[in-house]
Amino acid sequence: MIDLSLDRMVALLADLGDPQRAVPPVIHIAGTNGKGSTQAMIRAGLESAGLRVHAYTSPHLARFNERIRLAGTLISDAMLAETLAEVEAVNAGRPITFFEVTTAAAFLAFARTPADYTLLEVGLGGRLDATNVIDRPRLCAITPVSIDHTQYLGETLPEIAGEKAGILKRGVPCVVGPQQDDALVVIEARAARLGCRLSVAGQHWTAAAEDGGLVFQDERGLLDLPRPVLPGPHQIDNAGTALACLRELGFGQAEAAAAVTRAEWPARMQRLTRGPLAQSAAAQGCDLWLDGGHNPAGGRAVAATLAAMPRRPTHLVCGMLNTKDVAGYMQALAPVAASLTAVPIPGEANTLPAEVTQAAAAAAGIDATAAPDVGDAVARLAAAHPGARLLICGSLYLAGRVLRENG
Repeated sequence: MIDLSLDRMVALLADLGDPQRAVPPVIHIAGTNGKGSTQAMIRAGLESAGLRVHAYTSPHLARFNERIRLAGTLISDAMLAETLAEVEAVNAGRPITFFEVTTAAAFLAFARTPADYTLLEVGLGGRLDATNVIDRPRLCAITPVSIDHTQYLGETLPEIAGEKAGILKRGVPCVVGPQQDDALVVIEARAARLGCRLSVAGQHWTAAAEDGGLVFQDERGLLDLPRPVLPGPHQIDNAGTALACLRELGFGQAEAAAAVTRAEWPARMQRLTRGPLAQSAAAQGCDLWLDGGHNPAGGRAVAATLAAMPRRPTHLVCGMLNTKDVAGYMQALAPVAASLTAVPIPGEANTLPAEVTQAAAAAAGIDATAAPDVGDAVARLAAAHPGARLLICGSLYLAGRVLRENG
């Protein structure tokens, strides 16, 4: 169940003693795409300075504990169980959502564990997201906004941007990643009403690939850095947002370099090198990759990444949820896909039937077929196309299943 409201969350946190008021200084991150990568780079930069960093993110991939990182380490099973039980007991059977319980447990854990910063990733939207209960963050950030979750956030880009901009708080600075004009207008208008100083991509800072590296420039000067270790041209923009955040916090060259070279973020154009799927692919000389992008913007990012890689036929294994813009995703990938094998997502009630995914791919001009599961699809493609590049894509839920079984 997804039920966007803050009333339940505010009441629950009050009964828990308002732990959100005791967490270390918060960097609150909203946006449609790139939140996780941006957070990972900020964390890498802060930790390189010897700082202890809490981080909250969703969804998890292989283990639920991934959602809550305490001072650099994933929450233990014991502490996770303890905080979740405490939240459930205090809630006492009142209506509540899964994400609200998880977020309240994270605040309890964050408040009880010493750290220097808290990185807080919005789950859905921003204005009514369960994370949006911090009265005064140290800093806000909004990564690129695009069309997604229209059933909850609105049908148009300005409507969705308004929901994302709902994390802004009076007088709190905000770093804004690259935006389409009609989204930026909405963000700027809300910032003006609240007196928030903005640091906007293309206005106050730029990030660009140059000579195999990354050049970041803002009003404080220029940083000549290595290319981000996270693959894909879109990571240049994400790195820019992360670097602008680190600069806003007062950090310099060393932390910036660590941000782009030490960040880790699985299932974002991740090459798989172990497990039965990777072995099945390698037996035929194939590389196996994994990506969790699931909307048209994510599809465009994957397509750009593939286009920048050495030329090699790329065959997709794709499973998607029925809540996503499947046609838009397929259109983005059509120019770079040699074929697509559609699969269902195991254990997901909202999985799109493989035949529907196949039909959407075919409608976009992709040579498409279907398979009962990922293992069958990878084995079949590797045998038919030795030496090719294989990419499992379409959903973070599918990516999580693949990592659990091949991690």
